Amino acid sequence: MSTPVTIRRTRPAHRKRARRGVTDADVVVVGAGIAGLAATAELAEAGRTVVLVDQQGRLGGQALWSSGGLFMIDTPEQRRMGIRDSTELAWQDWLGTAGFDRGVQDPEGQDFWAAQWARAFVEFASGELRAWLRAQGVRWFPLVYWPERGAQLAGGQGNSVPRLHITRGTGPGLLAPLERRVRAAVERGTVRLRFGHRVDELIVSAGAVTGVRGTIRPPDNPGPTAGATTVPGAGGTCAETFEISAQAVVVTSGGIGGDQALVRANWPPRLGPPPQHMLAGVPGHVDGRMLAISERAGARLVNTDRMWHLPEGVRDGHPIWTGHGTRILAGPSALWLDACGHRLPAPNFPGVDTLTTLRAIAESGHDHSWFVLTRKIAERELALAGAAQNPDLTGEDPLAVVKRLLPRMTPPLRAFLSLGADSVLAQTLPELVEGMNDLAGQPLIRLDDLKRQIELRDREIGRRFAKDAQLTAIRAARRYLGNRLIFTAPPHRILDPGAGPLIAVRLTVLTRETLGGLQTDLSGRVLRPDGEVLPGLYAAGEAAGFGGGGMHGYRALEGGFLGGCLFSGRRTGRAVTHAT
Repeated sequence: MSTPVTIRRTRPAHRKRARRGVTDADVVVVGAGIAGLAATAELAEAGRTVVLVDQQGRLGGQALWSSGGLFMIDTPEQRRMGIRDSTELAWQDWLGTAGFDRGVQDPEGQDFWAAQWARAFVEFASGELRAWLRAQGVRWFPLVYWPERGAQLAGGQGNSVPRLHITRGTGPGLLAPLERRVRAAVERGTVRLRFGHRVDELIVSAGAVTGVRGTIRPPDNPGPTAGATTVPGAGGTCAETFEISAQAVVVTSGGIGGDQALVRANWPPRLGPPPQHMLAGVPGHVDGRMLAISERAGARLVNTDRMWHLPEGVRDGHPIWTGHGTRILAGPSALWLDACGHRLPAPNFPGVDTLTTLRAIAESGHDHSWFVLTRKIAERELALAGAAQNPDLTGEDPLAVVKRLLPRMTPPLRAFLSLGADSVLAQTLPELVEGMNDLAGQPLIRLDDLKRQIELRDREIGRRFAKDAQLTAIRAARRYLGNRLIFTAPPHRILDPGAGPLIAVRLTVLTRETLGGLQTDLSGRVLRPDGEVLPGLYAAGEAAGFGGGGMHGYRALEGGFLGGCLFSGRRTGRAVTHAT
């Protein structure tokens, strides 16, 4: 059994010679994802010594697999695409989407700090976010995406304009400058990486958090991940323990999306009954352990019933963890059907309102739904999300955007459709329905019923006036140049043989983000149930509901997850710098 390591703070720590078995540090950061990296980089560059602890074997967390999308406001990329945006419009959209209603004006309310974090983030996303990242070498593709378009009144849910900016190099490209800063601090000796270290307890002394205890264990999914670093002893047994003491502990360990039992336990009735079968959008170690550990130490958890799970999940063709799923992105044209082949009612169209559609599927009595579309739609509108599924964007191919102007499927999408695990391709509708029922394992879809629905929709193609709400939404979407160039196919008949073959994609709910979390003030200090600060404990990223215990409110606008991690990690790191 290895000897527990005690890390004590002395000033200046990095100038003292460490005694045998003792390492000096100021701060422990728990979680080496993007929020943890942002906090660690700020702390180290301000002269603080940091121990960065993570139970896995790499830097970057879930951001490493992401598409690198960021919610930004009034950017040059938007203006070049003819998009007029402003802080005021974005704040209107954020409030209409978040729906804060839990004590916004009450200092003890669950939304009191969440709403303040939300306003601070929107202001950050209106200018400083882009400038800060650009100064570190981050760049974005010229086309701006428009997810969560909403289908309510002007003050309701959704983005009024396109705001999702995709980073060149996707998630790895966004992480690169943070990783460089942290690894430079490792070389200077101000940051120590401790992978394979799982925290099991926060040490509390005289009412203040003064460190962590845990076990040294092998990572769940070591894998050939770029940037992975293994620490000697990390492959030991769970009998090996460690203890680290410091002035402050920053929790950046993520949410609960990897623990489906916990997801179901917190699933709110407003989203319908929880699905019996879901895909895992995050690995199993994203299990909320640090949230429970922090709560036992005296922290307050708020808004635990707010979550962001995706209805467009498909099985990953190259799974890394158990039940690994990925999101399939669709433009506005695909028909969205329930498991029995009935079109979902408006506004349940692709890219419009994630949680409203999630509820409609949950209430349908089945755990899956379907996209039905044509080859022509797929070539323009269908894509798999994530860094690995977009090698041209992840590899920063200078011609990536130009190539995507051409109406053709990406190689990963072609491979997914050819695999057939969650897809059916057919030349005729009878063949398509037969394949869909075979894939579902039961004859839930009736050919005559589905044919009637598609013919009703197709009959409105080419008419100057029409009442099909989805066709109206498609025409509105094509008013945006970016949609005409890449994201939205010209309207055409689904049953047009020249647009085929027909494609069906089976969709399963995909677990993802936790929107609630540890309640924090604007300095990232974790609060107790009585509203007072729990000394020594800070939180950022998803563990803090991306700030304040839930800055997104009930639902999100996309791009605020990575941006929220960057913002809360940076802000909290700077606050801890002043407090230590």
